[in-house]
Amino acid sequence: MFRSVKTFLTTVILSALSISAHCQTPQFPIVKGFGGIYEIPEATERPDPNGEYKIIIDLVSAAVDPQQINRMVDNIARMMNLHGVGGVAKENLKVKVAIHGGAIFSVMNDAYYEKLYGVKNPNLPVFEALKDAGVEFYICGQSLIARNMKIADVWGGAEIALSMLTTLTKYVPQGYMLMRF
Repeated sequence: MFRSVKTFLTTVILSALSISAHCQTPQFPIVKGFGGIYEIPEATERPDPNGEYKIIIDLVSAAVDPQQINRMVDNIARMMNLHGVGGVAKENLKVKVAIHGGAIFSVMNDAYYEKLYGVKNPNLPVFEALKDAGVEFYICGQSLIARNMKIADVWGGAEIALSMLTTLTKYVPQGYMLMRF
């Protein structure tokens, strides 16, 4: 019986070590503190580390829970960090975000957000980290008007655009790949 207990414990310990060898901590190579991703050493499909990536994101999705970070805002950070872990330098990522629709609430300043939801805007630290990583933001003026919001209600790190539609039609012909979040 002692031998079977010893064999069982050895198996459990080896299994635990094997599992922990595959566990990783999230990495944040480009956007610090947000959009944590994991290296996949076995991956053969990877971004070209010498390529230049021009991406415009049509950010339309609202947060599921306004007290939590909008998953799609964090997804922008994930997309950038995935390129970074793939070897792409921050300087080779040109990312612009056109914010409209339900996502407009994610970019409200703390005072307006707190008035609506009773908490400070949890998305603003993500937007700040993205801006520090070189992302440019454009808030759809049409979406603001449609929701009776003022420019003074939005985060100060973004530009006001005539519309999301004209922002996309300006940058897509310039070679920016369109992604919708």
